[in-house]
Amino acid sequence: MPEHFDLIVIGSGPAGEKGAAQAAYFGKRVALIEKQAVRGGAAANTGTLPSKTLRESALYLSGFRQRGLYGINLSLKDQVTAQDFLFRERVVANSERERIDTNLNRHNIELFTGAASFLDEHRVTVAGTNHILAADKFLIAIGSRPFRPPNLPFDDPRVFDSDTILLMGELPASMLVAGGGVIGCEYACMFAALGIKVTLVEGRDTLLGFLDSEVSATLTGDMESMGINIIKPDAIDAVETGDQLRVKLKSGTEVSVGSLLAATGRTGNTDQLGLENIDLAPNKRGQLNVNENYQTDQPHIYAAGDVIGFPALASTSMEQARLAMVHAFDLKYKKGLANILPYGIYTIPECSMAGETEESLTAKQIPYVAGKALYAANARGQIIGDERGFVKLLFHRQSRKLLGVHVIGELASEIVHTGLMAMLMEATTDLLIQTCFNYPTLNEMFKYATYDALGKLAND
Repeated sequence: MPEHFDLIVIGSGPAGEKGAAQAAYFGKRVALIEKQAVRGGAAANTGTLPSKTLRESALYLSGFRQRGLYGINLSLKDQVTAQDFLFRERVVANSERERIDTNLNRHNIELFTGAASFLDEHRVTVAGTNHILAADKFLIAIGSRPFRPPNLPFDDPRVFDSDTILLMGELPASMLVAGGGVIGCEYACMFAALGIKVTLVEGRDTLLGFLDSEVSATLTGDMESMGINIIKPDAIDAVETGDQLRVKLKSGTEVSVGSLLAATGRTGNTDQLGLENIDLAPNKRGQLNVNENYQTDQPHIYAAGDVIGFPALASTSMEQARLAMVHAFDLKYKKGLANILPYGIYTIPECSMAGETEESLTAKQIPYVAGKALYAANARGQIIGDERGFVKLLFHRQSRKLLGVHVIGELASEIVHTGLMAMLMEATTDLLIQTCFNYPTLNEMFKYATYDALGKLAND
């Protein structure tokens, strides 16, 4: 007789952890199955936290943040090793795993280690054990893994994806990054900050095309100023191995590098889940389709996080899972996801946004005015030596309601929340003008960007 639970969660990343805790908090008996020996999924172990920690390590070890502050090129170490670079990442990952285990234990969630596979619509097996578990409801939060293009020689130890890059034995002198999405741009910046010669190949005309075009263009220029050779639009045709990796691009260009990082998207981890036994079919990237309540085509089986595709952010994954469990058990709790979500890109410089872009407002024929404030004209910006960053605010031309916020520069993903909160409360220019901001702070730029927008309106 299988052991029975109210809920079985498959996967312990942000969606799995928060979904399990949400149901357990309201008294449900919850089992969580994780195939890895450690909890946390990609967010804790290979993705979100590791990559952001590596960025901080790169900035610290290279002295990048201090350049220009004292009229010298300050570097803490003349030769940064892979051990130096990866040390802090390992400390942070271990700390996050401990936090997750503590949270799951506090909620009395029963943990099972092994790969889960559906036997039928209400039962799963746990590989490597004798456990067969049954439940009324399921949450699939199994995450994703890097997609590996078949034309790249991943059997060569110098060819990495965003998981295996954390296992590198030494830092290369040069690297080609395939893919100019979020992961590709973030890693390109980190390695360039460490003095590695980086070439980035992107198949589209623009890096991070979902960003406001002015932010994207500024980031592209800053990356090039760091020494990153950006080739776009182009793609890898073939790679020849030898003393160096000889990368042939479809344009005919050839690049010789010491290593290659594939940042070419991700695929859902559904291939070993036994979905054929429950009549669920993922798309070609292994992702599951869900409705507005995060139900799959089997109404008692929910899915959240990377396994359902865009936006595939840790922050949104958590909220998706919580909402899924509220619906699954009819909990008297939150009923919807915020209608405006923030995006943080941990490049160098950092970028963040929420709401509309100038391009989206133009496409929708919504009249707007843009106001901008520069880090270089802000006291805190001068203190930290950020000379190129800015805050851009987009207001409705008639109602003066804030419609979009875009930040590029130090702590962009932190200060964007000031604009996000203003948009969620449907605030106008009045709120930002009337608010007294601490001085000197970067958030003070919200007031001056608003003044800039009002000045343009006054001159119309």
